[in-house]
Amino acid sequence: MAHRHDPGAAQATPTSGVTVTSYRGTLLLGFPRRFTVTEAVAFRDALAELLPQHPDTRRIVLDFSRTELIDSSGLGSLISNLKEARARAIPMVAWSAGAQVKLAFSLMGLEPMLPLAEGSEALNPALALTSKERPAITHPSVRSLPKRLIDIVGALVGLAVTALLFPFIALAIRQESKGPILFAQVRMGWMGRRFRLWKFRSMVVNAEALRQSVKNEASGAFFKNANDPRITRVGKFLRRTSLDELPQFWNVLIGDMSLVGTRPPTPDEVDRYAVPNWQRLDVRPGLSGEWQVNGRSQVLDFEDVIKLDLRYQENWSLRHDLHLMVKTLTVIFSKRSGAS
Repeated sequence: MAHRHDPGAAQATPTSGVTVTSYRGTLLLGFPRRFTVTEAVAFRDALAELLPQHPDTRRIVLDFSRTELIDSSGLGSLISNLKEARARAIPMVAWSAGAQVKLAFSLMGLEPMLPLAEGSEALNPALALTSKERPAITHPSVRSLPKRLIDIVGALVGLAVTALLFPFIALAIRQESKGPILFAQVRMGWMGRRFRLWKFRSMVVNAEALRQSVKNEASGAFFKNANDPRITRVGKFLRRTSLDELPQFWNVLIGDMSLVGTRPPTPDEVDRYAVPNWQRLDVRPGLSGEWQVNGRSQVLDFEDVIKLDLRYQENWSLRHDLHLMVKTLTVIFSKRSGAS
């Protein structure tokens, strides 16, 4: 990454588009108008390369005065560089961030880790949905009104079915294993926004604590074990029939998820992502999607999951969503149906 010591002579690199200026212990990084996957990949190891060349650096300032769009990959590359700065005990702040950048920071929860420079006004994440200043479109599906209407109608129907089955499922769960009926887990959605995903509990109560004792049969940044001993007998039935996922219709109704999208990852999975993998967070996660209808129990390589998620983004249309919904029902009622 090209750089100069003279603040007036900063130059943009042809790859990341980030200008680099070093002056009296401050490293100033100026970001381009668009900071998406191409620029983010080039910027991924920026501080690891720059800081050894500037050993007098005592502060890092990220200048977003030109930036109009930052997507999930851009946020991912910022996080990797933030970790590098923290490892060297060098404070990092964001300067002159516009509404789009601040909203992206709020959705991702970056503000506590990457504070805005003094005098900058913080922005409430809720404004991303209610304000005229909304995050830029990372994917056309995010602001598709017909898709959202389909989600709402489908969620209401799904919740009605959930209400009818709830007493029977709750009784079965409680008879085999004492504990809560529902299980909540933190997942990451659009632009890395954290939300609480709901399921009918299919494992023993202390399943999270026992995870380290279970072998991970998948490769990459997700966990899978075909014969996970933490799953109860009732849980196996719920997973085989996908009944455990019925409470997620609530997540769809409130907008955390969509009926069709990408698989919602856990925060510890995202911590292991390479920058390009963050692209899967450019759309809302789905109750179903390409991975779920293409042998989810048999897909054990994380890179294959990424390919399926990105394929969904590339092929997205309302017609494609409807096709995946129909295919989902076919998979659920077939013997090949499996758990996520």
